[in-house]
Amino acid sequence: MFENKITDNNFLVIAMNHYDNSQCTNLKEFEEDIKRFSYLKKLFFRYHQNNDLKERLILNHIIILYNLFGLITTDLLFFKIDKEYWSTLITFLIFLDKMPDEIPEFNIKLSNCIIDKSLLNLLKEL
Repeated sequence: MFENKITDNNFLVIAMNHYDNSQCTNLKEFEEDIKRFSYLKKLFFRYHQNNDLKERLILNHIIILYNLFGLITTDLLFFKIDKEYWSTLITFLIFLDKMPDEIPEFNIKLSNCIIDKSLLNLLKEL
């Protein structure tokens, strides 16, 4: 989806170039929006460690990120979220119809991915 490999050195530059928030008036607001990636990481950790799922909060963060950063959000999410949580992330993205068939940068093919079916069923009940 994205032509340049995302690295720790260029993550913020890429995010800034795709950031679209007409109400943002300063850098602090941008930084608050970037923190959503960390919040998601923590929420996925809690789910995997304690079976504490905050599905609505996770959905809200993901939806807001797509509204702010557009399609590059998928690449940004896979870069920021630890690989051990990718099946959970993929399940949420499938539910939101945001998961592409392939993400070459991360060597992901949807046909080879593990989907959390119980999570997907739970999301469908919302």
